[in-house]
Amino acid sequence: MSRPPLPPFTIASAAEKVRLAEDGWNSRDPARVALAYTPDCSWRNRAEFVTGRSAIEALLTRKWARELDYRLIKEVWAHDGNRIAVRFAYEYHDDSGQWFRAYGNENWEFDADGLMRRRIASINEHPIAATDRCFHWPLGRRPDDHPGLSDFGF
Repeated sequence: MSRPPLPPFTIASAAEKVRLAEDGWNSRDPARVALAYTPDCSWRNRAEFVTGRSAIEALLTRKWARELDYRLIKEVWAHDGNRIAVRFAYEYHDDSGQWFRAYGNENWEFDADGLMRRRIASINEHPIAATDRCFHWPLGRRPDDHPGLSDFGF
């Protein structure tokens, strides 16, 4: 299975890869998202370490069951060869209605077919007031004309 764009990445192909990942995550479909990773992909997500698509899908299922109305923006930080460094922010609320904004960085490594074989994520979050939310598009893909991370100064 091939998942273009393929490495080695240019700034344009890295940006395309990041946007495709953002779109997938904004679908909040764990099975769809897991297909972007190799069958034996290694993840560090905060303090959780998982390996393989089924473990990734299970982690994402748990994540989106508690992170409601999730909206994410990703942006390329750097790229080289088969690696992309990404920064991101997302907003969600819990089942009590408390909103949060999370900020983070990811390091991605891809195989020759464009599947991610390693993901290392560091994430911090804090509660925000509903009036402080910045990500207001309808659930799903972020509209092309919606501001990105740099526009918000995140």
